Amino acid sequence: MDSTRVKLAIAPIGWTNDDIPELGGEIPFEQCISEMALAGYRGSEVGNKYPDDPLELQEYLQIRGLQICNKWFSCYLLSQPLKEVVKSFRADLDYLKALGAEVIGPSEQTRSCQGQPVSVFSDKPDFNNEEFKRLAAGLNELGSIARNEGLRLAYHHHMGTGVQTVAETERLLNDTNSEDVYLLFDSGHFAFAGEDPTGALEKFVSRVGHVHLKDIRADRFEMAKRNDSSFLEAVRHGVFTVPGDGDLDFGPLFTILERENYEGWMVVEAEQDPAKANPFVYAKKGREYIKEKTGI
Repeated sequence: MDSTRVKLAIAPIGWTNDDIPELGGEIPFEQCISEMALAGYRGSEVGNKYPDDPLELQEYLQIRGLQICNKWFSCYLLSQPLKEVVKSFRADLDYLKALGAEVIGPSEQTRSCQGQPVSVFSDKPDFNNEEFKRLAAGLNELGSIARNEGLRLAYHHHMGTGVQTVAETERLLNDTNSEDVYLLFDSGHFAFAGEDPTGALEKFVSRVGHVHLKDIRADRFEMAKRNDSSFLEAVRHGVFTVPGDGDLDFGPLFTILERENYEGWMVVEAEQDPAKANPFVYAKKGREYIKEKTGI
């Protein structure tokens, strides 16, 4: 891969978990970003311990040679007035613009069970036709705003939400404007949804605007299915890990991205319990694997 077109970042979720804040709650923000830089990454996504003042955050990042590339945005286009969602969205855009970021990654959280103690398999929401239409219209509006502000909206398909499967993702992309709404492709979430990540990337690559590299441990995934686990239970039990440490084959994914001249960020995003999986050790492991496979 060409390192002038593809940049590598890591999410802070391996150090401190946004959905389960007690996982890594004791790890200081400064340790997190220092270890990211020491492990060889160029960028980071925004975590729950990052300063709210972008200028303050920028000082911490610049001295370590890091850049913010993306921020998760919880949107409620199906349960809040559009003007309220737009207001929150614009606030996050302002924050990201001040940091020189390129992407904002929304995920529709109406009726989401990703943070709830219920089954992520049988209790996920299913959006009806009208809801898909409203979601697409809202994302078109948000995507247009982002584009006019110089950022890219990349929608994050996610376990426990109404856009989880390949079919749901395809419907959303078909219903939205290609110039305003891109896809945040997440290998681990498609695998957890029982989908083939390689097939999904092949299908959606023309719309991919951001990439999450997340590996999955097949035995923990099968255990989660047997136990009808919640998303949080599966995370606690180690269903996810960094690329090269689990059971996904990332070679075909990298081949597709290179073939299609993908330009943007690839982000290692593997939520684990840092008491069981030392974040720095795993960050290094993922970094070395990606360098071996891609040359970047």
